[in-house]
Amino acid sequence: MKKNLLIVDDEPSICLILKYYFGPSFNVVVYPNGLEAITWLKQDHRPDAIVADYAMPIMDGLDFIKQVRSIPAHKHTPLIILSGKDETSHKIKCLKQGADDYVVKPFNPEELDLRIQKLLARIKL
Repeated sequence: MKKNLLIVDDEPSICLILKYYFGPSFNVVVYPNGLEAITWLKQDHRPDAIVADYAMPIMDGLDFIKQVRSIPAHKHTPLIILSGKDETSHKIKCLKQGADDYVVKPFNPEELDLRIQKLLARIKL
């Protein structure tokens, strides 16, 4: 049975790449901003992992992480932030807020896949 992957990114090209890459192994749900994704999550949808952009309209990555972690069912859902910012301070802020990982754009989808698989494997333990 396929796992569910939530992608939250306002860049259509990133969404297409991730949907194409992860489509064979995941049921992929895509939202263009954090507010729509949070609304979906609050409707009791349960993705196995979340990949979200840092720089999004309406709600930035830090606010998105905070909102996700405030939903009891998603306190421990693996959450990876994608960002064009490579500054250590950004990475630290996201990790302190509750992100499980931080991947800098441009990225290799295979690397992102391995990071997701590692996080999912840890949950099984």
